[in-house]
Amino acid sequence: MKIKRLKIEHDRRTLVDIAFTIKRSLALVGQSGSGKSLTLKALLNMLPQKMTMQLDMESDFELHNGRSVAYVPQNPFTALSPLTTVKKQFFVDDMQLGDLMRQVGLEEQFVHRYPPELSGGQLQRIVLAMALSFKPKLLLLDEPTTALDPQTRDVIIALLKELQNRLGFRMLFVTHDMNSAEALCEDICVIKDGNVVETGHMSDVVRAPQSPYTQRLIAANFLHRNFRE
Repeated sequence: MKIKRLKIEHDRRTLVDIAFTIKRSLALVGQSGSGKSLTLKALLNMLPQKMTMQLDMESDFELHNGRSVAYVPQNPFTALSPLTTVKKQFFVDDMQLGDLMRQVGLEEQFVHRYPPELSGGQLQRIVLAMALSFKPKLLLLDEPTTALDPQTRDVIIALLKELQNRLGFRMLFVTHDMNSAEALCEDICVIKDGNVVETGHMSDVVRAPQSPYTQRLIAANFLHRNFRE
């Protein structure tokens, strides 16, 4: 999947003007205000009405047909209704629901619980199962590990990689966390102020970042990792 150009404007002011390719798994990395969220909303066809979008792309599936793309939000605690059992928030039959629970490593009994009864890691697995119910070609991940503790984050990342290997979907992982990006994705696209500043294979960029902005992002993340340890 190749985004030749994605341009987002508001009142004739360009907010985002980028290009990238999702071969298998791509991390879209940048600080707050870099344009990550707008890019995600554009791919979901959920931009505010006052914004306009130009999208030129090559893909083997239709981006905005409502089935090929699935979304995993940042905070699993607010992604589900707390007053409804997990089962009633799915739109699949019991057999499909049981299979989805097995795919994300949960026992079927969890579907009869209410979201407040579950941990953050369990909720994130539920939200991921919902995304998988669409059998997506592309999975959009909006910093899905931010609200999780480090151990649970690592488990979710390992699960995402295992599911991708088995089901074959592509991933776009939107994040400011270089550590999670490096753990999950093969390629990286770094954006700043709505423009691409660096792109390439993850290991190459992490080992020898060319942009001063990327260098600062990597340094800040590794300092934070060392501080936690």
